[in-house]
Amino acid sequence: MRLRAEAHAEAPWLHFDDDVYTWGQALGQVRRAANGLLELGVEPGQRIALMLSNRPEFLWVHFGADLMGATSVAINTAQRGAALRHILADSGAVLVVADTAVVPAIQAVANELPAPIRIVSAERSGDAPDTTLEALLSAPDREPPAPVQGNWRPAPSITYTSGTTGPPKGVVSVARAGGNGYSGLPAVLASTGVGPGEVMYTPLPLFHGNALGLTVMGSMMLDCQVALGRRFSASRHFDECRRYGAVEFNTLGGMISMLLKVPERHDDADNPVRVVASAGCPTWAWEPFQTRFGVRLVEWFGMVDAPGFLLNDVGRVGSMGRPVGDVEFSVFDDTGRPLGPGEVGELVFRGPGGPATAYHNNPEATERAYAGGWFHTGDLAEQDDEGYFYYRGRKKESMRRRGENISAWEVESVVNTHPAVAESAAHGVPADLGEDDVKVVVVLRPGEALNPEDLLDHCRGKMAYYAVPRYVEVIDQLPKTGTQRPNYGALKQRGLTPETWDREAVGYEVQRD
Repeated sequence: MRLRAEAHAEAPWLHFDDDVYTWGQALGQVRRAANGLLELGVEPGQRIALMLSNRPEFLWVHFGADLMGATSVAINTAQRGAALRHILADSGAVLVVADTAVVPAIQAVANELPAPIRIVSAERSGDAPDTTLEALLSAPDREPPAPVQGNWRPAPSITYTSGTTGPPKGVVSVARAGGNGYSGLPAVLASTGVGPGEVMYTPLPLFHGNALGLTVMGSMMLDCQVALGRRFSASRHFDECRRYGAVEFNTLGGMISMLLKVPERHDDADNPVRVVASAGCPTWAWEPFQTRFGVRLVEWFGMVDAPGFLLNDVGRVGSMGRPVGDVEFSVFDDTGRPLGPGEVGELVFRGPGGPATAYHNNPEATERAYAGGWFHTGDLAEQDDEGYFYYRGRKKESMRRRGENISAWEVESVVNTHPAVAESAAHGVPADLGEDDVKVVVVLRPGEALNPEDLLDHCRGKMAYYAVPRYVEVIDQLPKTGTQRPNYGALKQRGLTPETWDREAVGYEVQRD
């Protein structure tokens, strides 16, 4: 950002609603945020949490923390209860900047944290936060007087990603760009064809790696503009692109399916978008999407957990692509043996410089993830004779609903606190729009009965809204493995049964809270 501001401070960079921020104005706001954090007592090396929905202030504070030597911890604004408490405690955040609406959720777990945490609210409210964003950003626009000693510098961010059977894990970069997988990112960005001064649009949340890493950081690398939407709306999406003159946007998960379900318009292809960078476009939707909206799809694969990219910029329908940069990809069986073309196994990759990331406070998880020097993705894949990879599902006991990763643990840890529940297991079932819907199978305590709506009432506010199960089924006992863990494979094979209750079928709605 500093380099762009020095080159052309008056050039526009960020669009949000009707507001436009130049590179120079953006840098000024980042400096204000850095000084505001220092005035609140944040010290270099400490961590601050961000629990903000899409708004420019997210970027000011995120980059401001890095400027003054602190680490930013982005948290999904939908997190609640045990998962939120774990993230705040595990990260050791000393301060959290949050949407006013989520302040009560933070206060609800604050007394259970190992150390006090200060709260900066987006607006003034009756909940008596320590201060507000307005006050934070009223600090002087000047270089922060907080020199970082020596050559050591903390990681600029910790990104929490849902675990598979445990609490969310914090991903920390332990090796900066160069020789560890980040070299593939320029190739992914270059494949979009976005040029200097053009506009990339994202309605994806900034607390996810896609919007912050590919679009925001990508705009700095490409010297282009960013239009930031408040949230994804299939019915308004292309009108937003028209509004800002966006030539590119990214999609995740079921977004393409949702856009195709919007009633057709005569001007669907009359939009400025040239290319869509997709992660997980369904094979059936590829050509209809390109034809209807007059765009070109570029498919890619990447993870928050570790740097390494596959890229398909040649229009090979259904493929995640081939490796780009200096990372090697392969497919392994359960014994760690490489598989040949056409064989399905776990997708793994490694960079020449060794592990580029680690899980914060979790060396065991880091060791498992990088077993044998390869990062194990937990995704199933196969490759063809030309080295193109194809996604074949997930190996890990996790779910993905409308672009959000959901661990079985974060569902089960709440369901199991219901007084009628003895134990439970959550798993994904195929959703109509692709990815998963969440099903939870429960075993009741002796003599208890359960109304599924009462169970979902119990879940609301204690977990992210998108994790609240769609399906509930009561059974006598859970299938178990030899180590007495739920047999998720057997449950997925069982799928939906005549005894499965469906909240959508009865009109039970889960609102964002």
